[in-house]
Amino acid sequence: MTSRAQTAASREPGRGRRVILWRHGQTAWNVERRFQGTTDVELTETGVAQARRAARLLASLQPDAIVASDLSRAAKTAAELAALTGLAVSHDEALRETYAGSWQGLTHEEIIARHGAEYTAWKRGEPVRRGGGELETEVADRAAPVVLRHAEKLAEDGTLVVVSHGGTIRTTIGRLLGLEAHNWESLGGLSNCCWSVLGEGARGWRLLEHNAGTLPEPVLGDDD
Repeated sequence: MTSRAQTAASREPGRGRRVILWRHGQTAWNVERRFQGTTDVELTETGVAQARRAARLLASLQPDAIVASDLSRAAKTAAELAALTGLAVSHDEALRETYAGSWQGLTHEEIIARHGAEYTAWKRGEPVRRGGGELETEVADRAAPVVLRHAEKLAEDGTLVVVSHGGTIRTTIGRLLGLEAHNWESLGGLSNCCWSVLGEGARGWRLLEHNAGTLPEPVLGDDD
């Protein structure tokens, strides 16, 4: 349950725009550790339950707009928040997960066994077309402008919820923070139905939360 103080703080005038980047709920391929990419895999029952729980928390932050990947796992996650807030969901294929060609459908172990050198190079931060697919920078090229376009429509203290995929969210955060692409992996991953929050400040976007699954606590004396 959100306290009145937390709810009021989430809408404090002059605090700047907020972008909540929310990963979809669990799928069977997540459980099996298969690379989904642009393959359209449905939520499991657990994934639906995760989306409903998270939606109740995010609804208390009074979002102003929702935009989502058109892949069903993200679209159905977004629908849970839409049902609580009454907001329409704008779907955009530019928010889909990274296209990874021949990697898609393979388990983590199969990828390492069949494409070990390629996998190692990617983990080192080198630009790699995993499975012959997209570069991470190309994912950011398509996804980050969508997020910015919708964020620009917000009021000065508005909140946008972006429902997408782990890899796409990481690259988008990296791009909006102005990090070099080889450092994006240092952000770490998102658990199913967890989110990260970007806040607009005087010097651009700032990472306020990462891989969160609870409501935020006020930050006091963050430079102390």
